[in-house]
Parts: sequence; structure tokens; C-alpha cells
Amino acid sequence: MSIPNHILEQLNSQADLVSIIGRHTTLKRAGGEFKGCCPFHGEKSPSFYVNPQKNIYHCFGCGVGGNAISFFRDYENLTFIEAVNELSKQTGIEVPKEEQQNVSYQRSTPKPAVPETTAPKSSAPPSVPNPAIDQSNLSQNSTNQGGVEQSHVVQASYDDAHSYDDYPPLDAYDSAPYPTDSYDSEYQDDTSYPPAWLSDSDEITNLHGMDNNTDADGNLYDLLEQIQQFYQHSLTTHPHAKHYFLSRGITEDIFETFGLGYAPFGWQHLEHQFPQDIEGLKALGLVRQSESGRDYDLLRDRVIFPIRDNQGRTIGFGGRALDDEVKPKYINSSDSPVFHKQHVLYGYYESRQQRANDWLVVEGYMDVIALYQAGIYGAVASMGTAINESQISRLLTLNPTLTLSFDGDSAGQKAAWRTLEVALPVLADDKELRFLTLPNNHDPDTFIKSQGGDAMRAQITNAMPLSQYIFAYLSERYDLTLVEGKAKLMSQVRALTMALPKGSSFKYLLNNDVYQKLGGKRSQNVEAKDALLDFDGDMTISQQLQLCFLFQPRALLEDPIESIWQQAGISDLQLPAHIKQKAASDTLRPLAWEDLQDTDLLDIVSTIKRCLRYLPTDANAAAHFILSNVQPMTQETLSRSWSGFYKTLTARNILSLDELVENLVMQLLKLHLQKKMQDLIKNPDHIKLAIVRKQSQLLNDWLRAQQAEQSAQMTTVKS
Repeated sequence: MSIPNHILEQLNSQADLVSIIGRHTTLKRAGGEFKGCCPFHGEKSPSFYVNPQKNIYHCFGCGVGGNAISFFRDYENLTFIEAVNELSKQTGIEVPKEEQQNVSYQRSTPKPAVPETTAPKSSAPPSVPNPAIDQSNLSQNSTNQGGVEQSHVVQASYDDAHSYDDYPPLDAYDSAPYPTDSYDSEYQDDTSYPPAWLSDSDEITNLHGMDNNTDADGNLYDLLEQIQQFYQHSLTTHPHAKHYFLSRGITEDIFETFGLGYAPFGWQHLEHQFPQDIEGLKALGLVRQSESGRDYDLLRDRVIFPIRDNQGRTIGFGGRALDDEVKPKYINSSDSPVFHKQHVLYGYYESRQQRANDWLVVEGYMDVIALYQAGIYGAVASMGTAINESQISRLLTLNPTLTLSFDGDSAGQKAAWRTLEVALPVLADDKELRFLTLPNNHDPDTFIKSQGGDAMRAQITNAMPLSQYIFAYLSERYDLTLVEGKAKLMSQVRALTMALPKGSSFKYLLNNDVYQKLGGKRSQNVEAKDALLDFDGDMTISQQLQLCFLFQPRALLEDPIESIWQQAGISDLQLPAHIKQKAASDTLRPLAWEDLQDTDLLDIVSTIKRCLRYLPTDANAAAHFILSNVQPMTQETLSRSWSGFYKTLTARNILSLDELVENLVMQLLKLHLQKKMQDLIKNPDHIKLAIVRKQSQLLNDWLRAQQAEQSAQMTTVKS
């Protein structure tokens, strides 16, 4: 299967490479890059770098490097097609089953220019007769070949708030008689075709490598660049369009930075400017066909915002009506072989050029531009659709904190909430989502004009954390004076947190935080932890666990280590065949208490297991029975602490330490595996090291999952 290059470029540029590689080695931020130990070869000091801006990796130790596809192919042993399909799943970019679309199109020979004498110059584009339409005014407003309007006529109609209703509706255009010679003469004032500024300029021709040879295929990227220059040139020749940007506070240097332009009046100005590229214009969706079979331009009499990809290439256009009464106010060019709305963020390329560090999602083009002009880089906007999970994941890779700024009205807050729901699955514990709602129904554009850039920076700095936003948003929708209202709010919070990544500790913490805000009591496990810390905060994990076993010896009825080993999936460890073959048998066996090399802890555990069936039912009596059977050194150490510990727990009415025991055992296992990895790095054994790393990864995943599941133990909220 042949996959178009532009699809491969999109897959590689949209892939979350840091996350992909981060599953195999620990990566830490180092300036604008991420740094870690190379997963391709064993090394003690990190020399492996991932650049999230360019989405490439390189190891200065072994020299390996590449992009997302090459990593899947070289490290995970996937075929090229398998790697492409995997990235397609992760990014949502569809890979064609066959080679159907690419960026080339067949250029055609343009129709001969119609001589000026073939039709009266005063004739207007035909339409259904309508006495309400001033046909002479419509005729005057049409553009010539160079895209230059009769400025005095246009300015007069614009200043007089000329109604767009005066132009024939599209259905009238479809049904009207259509004398081609009359129509052509209306859109040309001389015999130059295309206009001299576009076709005769060596600079433009050389810039894009295109000429008038119709035998050569056209390239959609080159065509888009020429269209962008056409729109940009049109802005300079249409004062009313330029005035729109200036009246919004946009300076002329920003015109160039963002390539702002103007699409003139007229149903077919693009076809007249690019007569050899009709097929390309249609492939881009900039020229469409009506039901009657006639072609027309999508963007007419609108200021233009070029949309760029991650490499800075123009891939589409957004057009805004000059009159706020015109609906729709914004139109984006449709999806094409080079433009897929759901994968593009407006302003991303420009912000990246400024090495933006803090990223802000806003609602519109003008917000992005106003923030950029104020020196606040990193603002992006989606293409008229809600921002999606892969885009949020990409921004959180560049910076672990992402701010969302939506309008304060009902529609804006609904959009913010939808974005929150989309973001939850990629919101790992080290990521943070913040929410900014500007005062007095401002958006970033109007707020900067009113208050200035420094005030906007302060607003961004003080944006509301996710936990506060959720509670504030839901509090307005439920009556918290009623138990029923509190229960409904708590139910929705639980439903939200279920979307968080597996093993998220934020899931537990958020549920517990909201629960307490609603008046709920803290869980026994939290109380037990606090009691242990209050009793003696300087005790080691091992000493804490020994006291817990004394208080609750039945916790050893089922060995905690074996239980954790099984639940975490370590007992059924999945390893590559070549590692299994080379691994020693004792490397894969379950961990035992003896392996922890803690004499006192082993003494307590062994004694309890030996004496368990003979212990008294009273907790204090059982503890003294155990102490009388341990080694003298262990007995002396624990006897000093037991009495105070027992009184602290009973004073708080704590009956069960199950979760606390499990947590303490987990911490001991983590420390043991970390120490083991350090020893194996000092005395290299790559097979054992690979196994221990896998065991440690599974253990950490299970710990996060356990912390998250504790949120489900919260009982019905009480007022």
C-alpha cells in the first residue's frame, strides 16, 4: 500500500512522541526538550533527547534517532504499515485504504479571455428579476481582474451600511439565465488574464516553482500559497477591508505575521485569478458547485485568516464577514487532502516560532492575534469545532499546565465544560488544566484593548484550577441546601473522575475534596494515616508496618506481598521471548519477606504467622503475646512504641488498618525494587534490569489504580 507523504507528515507531526517513548523510559523536561536514558541501549547517564516541537528523538550515546513511525518500527518491532496504523489510532488521522488522494492535481488550459467588446460593460450578473435589487450598484461593486475595486464606489456603499441582502441569493443565482459572455465581461476590464501582478511577477513564479506549463501537475501547497498571496494583496487594494483590521486594533506588522488578507466581491474571482488550477481549487473546497452545476467561490467579501500547519505551510483559510449581520459570521474552508480541521490549531505555528512556553486555548482567530500582538505567545484556537483529545495531549506535552479561556456567556461555559470532559482521559497526575473566565463578559481580544497586556497576564496567572472550576460550575446547577442536590453533584463528580487515566491519584483526591466540601466525613484510611503520623512522624515505613501488624495481626492471614504481586499482574509478567529464555528461574519468582532484608520486620511477620491461631481476641493482649515471642532486640524496640500507638488508634475509634497496611507494604516493595535497579545499573545485568523495571512499572500502575479506587468507598453524602 502506498501512503501519501502528506498523510505520513501529519501522523508524525500530530503524534504524542513524548508519551509514546515515555512508556519505555522515564523522560524529564530539560528546557524545551525531554531527556532520559536511551531505551535502545543501557546507559547510566541520560543522553537520549526528545524534541516535542519537531517531534523527533535522538540519542547522543548510540546515535539512534527518528520520528514516531521509526520508533514504533525500530523499538517495538512493528512493520511500517503497523506503525502507521497505530499512529492513525492514536491521532485520529485516517489513513486511506488505497492511494486515493494526494497533493497533486492536473492543471488545465485556461479558457481564452473574452474580448471586452463581446458584451456591454454595464451588464450585471444575471439573476432572478427583483425590483428590490439595485443592479447598477451591484455591477459597480464587482471586481476587475486584478482584484482591485472601484474604491470610491465600494467605500460609499460600505459607509452607508449597504445591506448584503441587496445581492442575489444563491438559489436565485442557480435558477437565473446565465449568458457566459455577459458574465465574463463583467469581471474583466482589460485583456490581461490572469492579472499582471500575479502572472508576470518573476518573484512569485520563482518562489513557488510554478509556471504556465499546463502539462505539469499542480501542487496544492503551492496553490494555497499563491491564493494566500492573492488574498493578502487584495487587502492592500480594498481600503474598507483593511480598515476592519485597523479598527480592531491590529497593527500592519501583524498583517504580515499572520498573512491576513481579503477575499473580494464576486462569485468567481478565484477561477479568474487561477484559470489553470480549477481542479486544485475544487479539491481545496474553495470553489464549489451549485445544484445547477455552476461554480462559485466559497469566500466572498470576507477578511481572510490563513490557516497554517506545524511547518508553517498554508493549508486552508478562515473568512470573517465584514458586516456582523451577515450569517454565518465565520466560514472555514472545507477539509481537503492537506487540511483536516480536527488536527489543526490556529496560531500554533506562530506561537512555536516565538518559542512559546505557556499555552492558552481561546475561542477565535482575533483572540489569538490580539494576544500575540500583546506579546502573550502560546494562544491557539480550534477550527470551529471543539478542541479534541489529541490536541490537548500535544499542548500538555509542551507544558504540563494548560489554560482554557472561554467567554463567560452560557455558550462559552458549555464549550469550556465540553473541553474539560474531552481533556480528562489525558490528564495524568503531572498535568494540570486551568480555567480563565474574564470579567464583564470580555474575551481576550476586548479585555486586552480595555485593560492592556499586563492585566491579561495577571488574569492568566490567576486562572482557576480544575478542582475549583468543577465545584464552582456544578454548585450553580444544584441546590446544595438539599441532601438530594449534594448527592447529584457528588454523583456527577464521580462520573467525571471515571474518565481520568487509569491509576490516577487525582481521581481519589478530587472526589475526596468535593466530598469534604459538601460536609462528608473523612475515610477511616485517611484517619489511620493521620493517627500514625501524629503518633510518631519520624518512624520508618518498616517500623510503622510492624506496629500495624501488632494492632491487626489478621492482616497476615493472606500474605500482603503475594496479594499485591498478583493484583498488580507481576506474577503473570509478560516478557519478550528472548528475555524469558535468558532469565534465571529465581528472577521471576514472587517476592518474599526475606528478600526485603529487614531483620526486625521479618521477625514480626514470621512470629505472627506462627502464632496466628493461638492469639487472644483482644487486640492489646494479642500484641503482648506476639511481643513475648519475638527476638529480644525487636521486642525492646516495639515495646517502647506500642502503648502510645494503641491509645492513639483507639482514641480515634479506628477499627481497620487494611488499606494502611497495603499502602505501607506497597511503599516497601517500591523502595526494594528501586534499590535493586540501582544495584543492577552499577553491576550491569541487562536481563535482570529489564525484568525489575517491568515489575516496578506494574507496581506503580497498580498503586495509582488503588489510590483512585478509594474514591468509590465514599458513602452517601450527608448534609
